[in-house]
Amino acid sequence: MIDAKNVTITDSEWEVMRAIWTMGSTSSRELIDAMNELQGWSDSTTKTLLRRLIKKGAVEQTGESRPFTFKPVVGEKESMSAAADDLFDHMCAMRAGSTIAQVIKTRKLSKSDIAELQQILAEKAKDAPEMVNCNCLPGKMTCEDDH
Repeated sequence: MIDAKNVTITDSEWEVMRAIWTMGSTSSRELIDAMNELQGWSDSTTKTLLRRLIKKGAVEQTGESRPFTFKPVVGEKESMSAAADDLFDHMCAMRAGSTIAQVIKTRKLSKSDIAELQQILAEKAKDAPEMVNCNCLPGKMTCEDDH
């Protein structure tokens, strides 16, 4: 597997990757049919997205002749973590906590997910600063108004 941090996936490509991750290994016909059913996409739309994902190194094509087989080269969990890290790397550090809280409020979580989050937060609380430093443009910080 390649490092998911090195692969940027668009919203539409995420949909294709989710299908490939679910199937594990798939033919283009199976993938086209799945994306038509799930998204209503034409054959050419799915083929275009698949070609982009192969070019990015996220998907691998195997086989010497048709039907080719396609399988993921980047892991699902690793890709989700890389996308989340990328998002948080682009926002004000002072707003990360409230953003995470909002995500938790709006997502359905299992009891085991909640227990894991509680354990992680309890551990982080041991050496957490009173306030996270802003990483915005100096002199242009509006995030401090939120605190």
